[in-house]
Amino acid sequence: MRGDQLSEVFDLVEVQGQMSGAFEVRGRWRSRHAIDHPLKLIAMIQGHGRLLTDGLDAPVELGPGDVAILNDRSWLDVQGGSGDGPVTEFVPGPGFNIYGEGGGPAGFVVGGYVDLNHVGRTLLGQALPPVGHVRAADTAAAGLHRNLHALAEEARANRIGAAFAIRQYAQLLVLELLRAYIDQAELPPGWLRVMADERLRPALTLMHAEPGRPWSLEELARAAAMSRTSFAERFRTMAGVPPLTYLNRWRMLLAQRALRDGDVRVGSLAARLGYGSESAFSTAFKREVGMSPLRYRSSVRQAVSV
Repeated sequence: MRGDQLSEVFDLVEVQGQMSGAFEVRGRWRSRHAIDHPLKLIAMIQGHGRLLTDGLDAPVELGPGDVAILNDRSWLDVQGGSGDGPVTEFVPGPGFNIYGEGGGPAGFVVGGYVDLNHVGRTLLGQALPPVGHVRAADTAAAGLHRNLHALAEEARANRIGAAFAIRQYAQLLVLELLRAYIDQAELPPGWLRVMADERLRPALTLMHAEPGRPWSLEELARAAAMSRTSFAERFRTMAGVPPLTYLNRWRMLLAQRALRDGDVRVGSLAARLGYGSESAFSTAFKREVGMSPLRYRSSVRQAVSV
């Protein structure tokens, strides 16, 4: 099922949702600052705002419950509020902060980011547009709203155990955000789009369940109840790559996890993933990852120990 495959990918790319800060603000306000994470989240809990970032010709209008995800952008400029007073300009600090003064309804914004390993940054970077906008009015966003408001309440109340609770809600927030985005947007070709395709799901399930099996195009097309040509064309349109290229990249994701998390022998890993020899596996791994399996394992462990 799609949900199981998405969970599996989340584990492989080590997705972690993080809250960078939250603020409540009265009056007119503006927040401009650089973005230091590849995938940045902005959630408008209360109030309205206008978001600009590099690459946008017009601002994104954010209403209560809306979320924007910024993919590989370098800066953001968010403005909101109402009234006749001066504009309060600030760069949000960590934790929960209050800015501005005056009457009128307060705006409440939560900022966060998605922390990923380098494989995840590539996968999500390719699967998402420069700016994604999930609207509160969409029925697919119900789960997202529940997590948003729970996270916001923890940030505002700062009760005992709040840091732990915020981490859990932020993690779920990323999942619900992607679920809602898949259901309401036209995704670019990539792994998110192919997972969302009902017709290709049977073939995708086979590849994920038995990645070491030497699947043929005919077998996968038969599972999807399609002709070989129609299956290959549809898969490439949805995934951006041919089916067997997708399968090889999936094998490489599994290989990277195995090399990160354990002391498995390269030869055993090659056999498990369907390669006829350790040499063939090492060649495929280096072509995909940019280094040999043993060097990859060493570099990952050195990075963790620093």
